[in-house]
Amino acid sequence: MTPDTLVPTGIAGPELLELELAEGAPSLPHAPAPSAQFADRSPAAAPTDRPRDGDPPPDPLQDDLPRGMPGSQGEHLLQCAYGTQDRARRFYTQQVLDRLNPAMIEFIGRMDMAFVATADSRGECDASLRCGPRGFIQVIDDRHLAYPEYRGNGVLASLGNISENPHVGILLVDFVTDLIGLHVNGRARIIEDIDLRLTYPELPDDFERGRTPERWVVVEVEEAYIHCRKHIPRMVPVVRNRPWGTDDTKRKGGDYFNAKAEPRPWVIPEDADRADQPVASQL
Repeated sequence: MTPDTLVPTGIAGPELLELELAEGAPSLPHAPAPSAQFADRSPAAAPTDRPRDGDPPPDPLQDDLPRGMPGSQGEHLLQCAYGTQDRARRFYTQQVLDRLNPAMIEFIGRMDMAFVATADSRGECDASLRCGPRGFIQVIDDRHLAYPEYRGNGVLASLGNISENPHVGILLVDFVTDLIGLHVNGRARIIEDIDLRLTYPELPDDFERGRTPERWVVVEVEEAYIHCRKHIPRMVPVVRNRPWGTDDTKRKGGDYFNAKAEPRPWVIPEDADRADQPVASQL
């Protein structure tokens, strides 16, 4: 049995399984050759093809796309290089919104986890998982949503990035029922819990397990669009007892990846030894 004939496992309904199996093995279509103007816009050629002053090449679709059409300049360049302009235009015009519509709002209201991508001012990226009870992400209106930030490991990686660069990307995926995803991209700002409640008193105040947000990330929606179900696996929730609120290292995962003893350039052995000692003994 070859990989392209393997029957998917899981508990997806027969209609969805039929849809997933109908396409058969993937094929590699012969894309039309790019126009001469963009023939050298391959990823390998792009960096050396830029003007000497460091400015990026002009957006090839700036005259063809209506003002405000989604997509970065890099997207448009590669669409021309790889001959996908028509498919991309169809997606932009049929699936991408600059706000949340009622179906998206309903979807967000039943999600219990989200993947949040941020980057600092230099473009260094971070992706993080946020979880909570169904509806832990609050939709304020069709152009704003907010998710809570609780006490964590103290690093504040996502919030630190947002403080330098407000652009965020959020991916919500229904792995259980509909096997579909929703992207929400926008500009974020950090607001303390008490301050957001003054302007948005509808925020919940009965939190699961007594966890109270320290602050919220409010995102102004710039793009919202579907993530197709083709490769989303079906998952089944299971009941699990969890030690919520613990600071016990072992219960939180311990040194699962054996990272503690590994050398790193920002720590000298003496500092690592002191880090394991109680704070009082270091004074």
